[in-house]
Amino acid sequence: MPTTLTSAVTLDRVTFTWPDGTVALSDVSGAFGGGRTGLVGRNGSGKSTLLKLIAGTLHPASGSITTAGTVDLLPQQVTLDTGRRVADVLGIAPVLDAVRAIEAGDVDERHFDTVGDDWDVEARATAALAEVGLPDGALDRRVGELSGGEAVLAALVGVRLRGAEIALLDEPTNNLDRDARRRVHELVRAWRGTLIVVSHDIALLEELDDTAELYEHELSVFGGPYSAWRAWLDTEQAAAAQAETAARQLLRREKRDRQQVESAIAMRNAHGKKLAAKKAAPKIVLGAMKRSAEVTAGKLRVEANEKVEAARAAVDTAGRRVRDDDTVHIDLPDPGVGTGRRIATIGDRERSWTIQGPERVALVGPNGAGKTTLLERLVGSAGPAPQVPNAGSAGGEGGETRSDAALPLHSAPDLVTTEAHTDRIGYLSQRVDGLDEAASVLANIRAGAPGVGDVELRNRLARFLIRGDTVLRPVSALSGGERFRVALARLLLADPAPHLLVLDEPTNNLDLDTVDQLVGAISAYRGAVLVVSHDDVFLERIAPDLTLELRDGLLTEL
Repeated sequence: MPTTLTSAVTLDRVTFTWPDGTVALSDVSGAFGGGRTGLVGRNGSGKSTLLKLIAGTLHPASGSITTAGTVDLLPQQVTLDTGRRVADVLGIAPVLDAVRAIEAGDVDERHFDTVGDDWDVEARATAALAEVGLPDGALDRRVGELSGGEAVLAALVGVRLRGAEIALLDEPTNNLDRDARRRVHELVRAWRGTLIVVSHDIALLEELDDTAELYEHELSVFGGPYSAWRAWLDTEQAAAAQAETAARQLLRREKRDRQQVESAIAMRNAHGKKLAAKKAAPKIVLGAMKRSAEVTAGKLRVEANEKVEAARAAVDTAGRRVRDDDTVHIDLPDPGVGTGRRIATIGDRERSWTIQGPERVALVGPNGAGKTTLLERLVGSAGPAPQVPNAGSAGGEGGETRSDAALPLHSAPDLVTTEAHTDRIGYLSQRVDGLDEAASVLANIRAGAPGVGDVELRNRLARFLIRGDTVLRPVSALSGGERFRVALARLLLADPAPHLLVLDEPTNNLDLDTVDQLVGAISAYRGAVLVVSHDDVFLERIAPDLTLELRDGLLTEL
C-alpha cells in the first residue's frame, strides 16, 4: 500500500535536547501523510518527544516542523492528572460551567459569550462518553476517580470532540480491557483526518494505513500496516546480515591476497639480493632490475591495500544495516520465599483464595471493576508502613491511598476482601505514579535501596538500559518507556527483595523485546506474583497458576 501523498506533518532537521544536555532527537527529517499512521520504535527512541514537538508543547532546539492544520495531543501520562475533572479532559469545562451558571440564574454576559451556540454541550459530551462505556455523571468525576482505562477513554473522547485536523495519540490502549480496546479500534478505524498513533498494541497498529519508525534519530515511513512493515524489516535485516557475512568473507580473502603479495615481493627481494651477491649480472643491470622490482612492488602493495580498504568499507556499510539493539536484562533477586508459604489472601463474600510462594496469580476483569482498588487494599493491608517500592496510588498524591469516594465508577469493592501476610510487597501501579517527578532517576532508585552505593546502582540501572547522564535527569523528562523502566528498576532493585510482586498492567509502554525480558524474569522469580493485565498474550506466556476474574464485586476462578 503506498503512503499518503499529501504531507500533514513535515520535519526538517529537527533536534531536541533536554536541559541536562541529553539529546533526544538529532537532525530528524521526514513527513507524515494525511491518513492514519502508526509510529513505532524502541523505548527511549524519542517517539513521545516527537509527538510533543509536533503538538507544540515542546520546541525544537533547531530545525522546523510544519503542520497542515490544528493539532491535538492525547498524552501518555493523561491518567496522572488525577485532580482534573473529566469535563476539563474533554476541553468543555468552561462552556459547561457557563451553561450551568446560566441555568442556575446567573445572567452575566460573559457566560453567554463563553457558550456561544454550544448550548447542548453537556448532552453531546455525555452521549460521546456513553459510546465508550462511561455512564451518566462521568463529566463531573475527577480523573483519579476513574480507572486508568476509563481515564484514557475519556481523554480520547476529548480529542474527538475538539475536532483538530491532526490528532496525535500516545499509547491510547494502555490500561484498556478487551471491550474498551475494541471501542478504540473502532474509533481509529473510522477516524477522519490525520492520525498519528504511538503504540505497542499490534492489533491497533494493524488498523492503520502506514507505519513509521523512529530509529537512531531517523524517521522512515512504510506504506502498510505493522505486519507488512515487520515482514519487510525482517526480510531487509536477513538480507543485510547476509550482505555483512559476504563482505567479511571478501575482507578475509583480500587480506590473504595482500599477504601473498607481500610474500611474493619478499621472495623477489631475496632473489635480487642473491644475484647481487653473486654478481650474476653487471652492476648497472642489477640496479635497473632493483628499481623495476621496487616500482612493481609499490604498485602491488597499493593495489592490495586499496582492495583491503574497499572490502573493510563494504563491511562497515553492510554492518550499519544490521541492527544490534540492546535489550533490557531483568534479573530478579531471590526473596527467600519457601514453597507453600502463605503470602496473601484474596476473597469475596462467598470464597477466598490464598496466594502462596512461588505462585503466579492473574487478576482480570473489565475496566472499572475495581481491580486496582483491590490491589491497593492488598498493599495497604500489609501494615501502616509496608515496604512498597513505587507504591504510587491510582488517585492520590505522594503515595496516599485514595478514599472510598474516589473509587472506579463501576466497582463494588466492599464485597472483596484482601489480607497480606507479609510486609514485603513490591507494587507497580498502572499509572507509574509513585516516582518523585522532580528528583533524578538515581535519587528515585536510591530511595528504594538506601544501602546500595551509587556506583553499584548505576551498574544495575545499566541492565535496564538506563545509562550515563540519563540517571541524572528528572523523572518528569523521561519517555513513557523510560519512566516504566525506572519504576520497574526501583521495584526490582529494592533491598530487601519483596516476597510478593504486585504488577498492575506491567506491559504498558514496553516494546516487545522488553516484554520478552519481563516474561522471563517473572517466570524465574522465586517469590509470589500477582498480575493485573488485559494483555492476553502476556498472561498466556507467564502461565499463571490461578486466574481470577473480578466482575460486579465478585471473584470467579477461571
